[in-house]
Amino acid sequence: MQQKIILASQSPRRKQLLEWAEIDFDILVSDSDETYPEGLSFSEVAIHIAKNKALKVLEMHQPTCPILAADTIVVCENEIIGKPIDEANAIEIINKLSGKKHQVITGVYIHKSDNPIAFADVTEVTFHPLTQAQIEFYVKKYKPYDKAGAYAIQEWIGVVGIKSIEGDFYNVMGLPVSRVVQCL
Repeated sequence: MQQKIILASQSPRRKQLLEWAEIDFDILVSDSDETYPEGLSFSEVAIHIAKNKALKVLEMHQPTCPILAADTIVVCENEIIGKPIDEANAIEIINKLSGKKHQVITGVYIHKSDNPIAFADVTEVTFHPLTQAQIEFYVKKYKPYDKAGAYAIQEWIGVVGIKSIEGDFYNVMGLPVSRVVQCL
């Protein structure tokens, strides 16, 4: 059995994944800066943001157990695709992903007092070409405004719209949980 950890995330998907892995955890979140310096690789961007989340929780709450933080970004055509700001933006983002391959990169930072661990996991996802009606249906019904890339693989769009995936499915949900468990 593993020791208790702190999850520095409000993501219901990360919470669910840790529950499925039967990890004992508490959630502590503090607002952190999600900007990053220029010149970082995409993987370094995700790790940088995750590290900031963990260090902010450490600073604000001073927990004594390990802190797990993660940040997921979507990269399409060499551009970071963030969370949509509204319905129109979500539709625009999914149109951009339709029929194309993109990368989902989750940066993970585990703060252990004696041995911090940082890594990024990359999963390649390819969408089938989607119709405008499919895209609008998904956005209107599922409202994916809190998700990088404006979609959740475990929802309707993942079931009908994904042509292929290369890498960790759970990474696309927001946490490469098996790799995290190995690190813990």
